[in-house]
Amino acid sequence: MKIKEQYTIDDLIEVMAALRNPDGGCPWDLEQDFKSIAPYTLEEAYEVADAIDRGNMDDLREELGDLLFQPIYHAQMASEEGAFDIHDVIHDVTHKMISRHPHVFGEEDARSASDVNAIWDKQKKAEKKTDASALDGVASALPSLLRAQKLQKKAAKIGFEWTEIEDIFAKLEEELAELKEACAKQDQDHMQEELGDVLFVVANIGRILGLNAEESLRRCNNKFIRRFQGMETDLKASEKTFNDLTLDEMLELWDKQKKKKISDAA
Repeated sequence: MKIKEQYTIDDLIEVMAALRNPDGGCPWDLEQDFKSIAPYTLEEAYEVADAIDRGNMDDLREELGDLLFQPIYHAQMASEEGAFDIHDVIHDVTHKMISRHPHVFGEEDARSASDVNAIWDKQKKAEKKTDASALDGVASALPSLLRAQKLQKKAAKIGFEWTEIEDIFAKLEEELAELKEACAKQDQDHMQEELGDVLFVVANIGRILGLNAEESLRRCNNKFIRRFQGMETDLKASEKTFNDLTLDEMLELWDKQKKKKISDAA
């Protein structure tokens, strides 16, 4: 390809086709299939989210490019099988966006985000097959907490949910008691099941409160990393290691990190 000052999406499509060309393409790319590339697709989506979280626009620009490359990659493989190509993908999503936004492209009226959500759900329902499950459309590859909330949201739309959050907290206490019972019996399979039940209820509490459980855990993970690394920094300054501390001393050092005036929002 010729070097250009400004490449377009058509150039990117051409690059992908060249990488997959059996005559002179890239050996690694030629060995790939949908399943082998899928993990990279997920990884790129997470890296976009990470760049957004860090507020780094240069990284966001780069990661969005990496993510954009993923559907082009999958579409190229699909075109080789005669299934569809990237232009079909673009057509389908454009048609869907127009169809699901009649308040922009049609005669519907929407004055708030809740109005838009109602219209979106109505359009999706009209597109759904009559014999479809109410839970259809929730991808199995989603992170489990996010998937739990999406499943719960689907079930809630047909009225299958608690009306009071106090009922959900009561359910959480019930599930915690069952987890403790499984732990007492040292039943590994039962413990695994009950831990899942606890997490599912916690995800539901987040959904009811309008909180993204996956985002909440991500922020908690980042907070843990920040505080733990702060402990490591303090220990290094005092020429000590964790091996020099008792658990109580570690917890005291942890509390010191908690009291530092560092935002836990990241």
